[in-house]
Amino acid sequence: MSKPGPYRLQQTLGHDAPVVAVPMCVKFIDGQNYHTVGEKYLTALIDGSGVYPLSYPALGAALPVDALLDHVDGLLFTGSPSNVAVEHYNGDPDRDDSPQDPGRDAVTLPLLRAALKRDIPVICICRGFQELNVALGGTLHTRIHELPGKLDHRGADGSYDEIYKPAHQLLLEKGSVFAGVFGADEITVNSVHWQGINKLGQGLVVEGRAPDGVIEAVRVAGKRFALGVQWHPEYRCTENPDSMKLFRAFGEAVRAYAAERRSGKAKAGAAA
Repeated sequence: MSKPGPYRLQQTLGHDAPVVAVPMCVKFIDGQNYHTVGEKYLTALIDGSGVYPLSYPALGAALPVDALLDHVDGLLFTGSPSNVAVEHYNGDPDRDDSPQDPGRDAVTLPLLRAALKRDIPVICICRGFQELNVALGGTLHTRIHELPGKLDHRGADGSYDEIYKPAHQLLLEKGSVFAGVFGADEITVNSVHWQGINKLGQGLVVEGRAPDGVIEAVRVAGKRFALGVQWHPEYRCTENPDSMKLFRAFGEAVRAYAAERRSGKAKAGAAA
């Protein structure tokens, strides 16, 4: 697989830009654990949303989630090669070679619930989309491509541009939040996932599906901005007008929350 070249940021942030936490993954490299996050998510937050990304290590209960949430204005839950462990949703056995990340599971699931309780803006991508569903009591299919009538959503082999190339249409509900963000009822998205929603989590509203009916876009009802997407809008974000619309909408929600937090209104609302 070819390696991507160095990324050149499109803008420089001011000192008062809001802060968005990005939970990290745990990878075992050369006999040690490393906490990592893909650069494409960080650069999409800077260039697309105009916010500071703050990488948050996956150290579980050692880092209380409420301590983090007191100091951030939004959260982005990334995609990852790893899958949410089936024990968190009483799912059927996963495939034998399914990559796991118990450290990430231990952080993201409680962090999502706590962030939603505070009504902090949240955007969840791919694995993050699945985490959102599981955090709210939903379940997952572990191998969508084996289900009757479903597309193979695992993506192509080759370069990163080939992997993240446009794959299928996203059919949005008329009048949905996503339709308002994109200004359309249908867009084209990429597809790089084995898993997807089976039973929908409590409070989630389906906003868009792939042509085969697989759920690809959701929102949490009653929240200012809590959206999940099964595709990868972060990849080459600035080159895709729809991706930029989504990240700009997230940035606007984050800035509104930041203004409330700094005035004390957000904290008062969380305590009520």
